[in-house]
Amino acid sequence: MEPRQARQQPTLVEELALWQAGYARVAGIDEAGRGAWAGPVVAAAVILPADPAMASRLAGVTDSKQLSAGQRERLYAVIVQEAVAWGVGAVPAAQIDAQGIAAQAKDTPS
Repeated sequence: MEPRQARQQPTLVEELALWQAGYARVAGIDEAGRGAWAGPVVAAAVILPADPAMASRLAGVTDSKQLSAGQRERLYAVIVQEAVAWGVGAVPAAQIDAQGIAAQAKDTPS
């Protein structure tokens, strides 16, 4: 087992590299609930503007489990205000129970 590394604050290092490579939109994604015994799985995606100064405007954003409810609410408002686009999706526990956590997408007609 490898020693646990100290948690680092999020940066825009990856986004900066992609923006410099010519990508106009870069989405950051995260999920919560996978592996939970009950409850939904929720996933979110956020596209930030290609602006290196974004890091300072998003100071304090980190893993939601490390934040208080009040901090999450405040940072949610900042992220929504700064984002080019964002979205959230949820799958209820009953659907996960019926299909499994890694259910395959159904083929849809073209």
